[in-house]
Amino acid sequence: MNFDTSIAVAMSGGVDSSTTAAILVHEGARVVGLTLQLWDQTRLAGRHGIPEAPKAGRCCSLDDVYDARRVAEQLGIPYYVVNQEERFERDVVRPFVAEYLSGRTPIPCSLCNNFLKFDQLLRTARGIGAERIATGHYAINEFDARRGRWILKRPADRAKDQTYFLFGLTQEQLARTLFPLGRMTKPEVRAAARRHGLRLAEKPDSQEICFVPGGDYKQFLSAYLEEQGETMPETAGELVTASGAVIGQHDGIFNFTVGQRKGLGVSSPSPLYVLKIDRASHRVTVGADAELATRTLLARQLNWIAIEKLTAPMRVEVKIRHRHEPARATIEPEGADECVATFDEPQRAVTPGQSAVFYDGDEVVGGGWIA
Repeated sequence: MNFDTSIAVAMSGGVDSSTTAAILVHEGARVVGLTLQLWDQTRLAGRHGIPEAPKAGRCCSLDDVYDARRVAEQLGIPYYVVNQEERFERDVVRPFVAEYLSGRTPIPCSLCNNFLKFDQLLRTARGIGAERIATGHYAINEFDARRGRWILKRPADRAKDQTYFLFGLTQEQLARTLFPLGRMTKPEVRAAARRHGLRLAEKPDSQEICFVPGGDYKQFLSAYLEEQGETMPETAGELVTASGAVIGQHDGIFNFTVGQRKGLGVSSPSPLYVLKIDRASHRVTVGADAELATRTLLARQLNWIAIEKLTAPMRVEVKIRHRHEPARATIEPEGADECVATFDEPQRAVTPGQSAVFYDGDEVVGGGWIA
């Protein structure tokens, strides 16, 4: 690879981004390490049961910053921490809170990638003389001369595939980004970390959302609103069946997500699941597992990668959750910035607020947010 300019590596303190930096240094690149400081994990400590000490395993902690700095020192590269807490709160945390309070189920990692991380990394990189960035994401991007477009593809390690969270990348961002781990498996990455003498080669992957301790979003919502001097909105209402029969009451639509089974507050001889959340009437519709299946979805705020624009029906595979196996469907344009996906087979728990990402084989065609 020809390294004609410096490369800024997004260093999170984990094994993937650290190995990315080590690989590039070994290949002769001029590397600068960048860490975005996004959230103070002690900020809500003690509110509504949030522990005083941050739990291990959350990404973007102070320990992670320390690990990233230590790796940069070991590799002999410049290293900078860029404080983006204010923008992260504005572009990720506040929308996350608003979505949950309106009965939708947001994906903060996609929000962060789409509206903050890549944009800010590229801005900061250019400011320090680096025209490109590299990250530890498991994905492949390459230029297709025939189409004149940068293409995003699924990686070699399908178990670590992160393209679902990257559907919002623009052509400019893809052109200026390197994914050195895209053709490697996780065991190969750890082996590379050992070869390069990285002491965190065995460090476990982070499992939690950086600003939601223990994965308890309800606890986080209560603590965050209290800190902001805001009160939980009054969205109590009725639990109803698909036929409209009232079978109970609930304390607020933010307590539910489509597909949820536990914590419904009603007893039934057979399991009940959340089928629909109506933000206007505050009604939560519940029913049998079979009733969760649907044939269509509407996606908005679209971003296209493999094509310039959807102008006619197109056969694709659609992924509606990170761990969802992509399902065959036809997508058709609908309105100025919307499309409808019609599945060959009904899909379970299509959830408003999540992403719908469209694939053609290994290629990411594009994606949007489920309405």
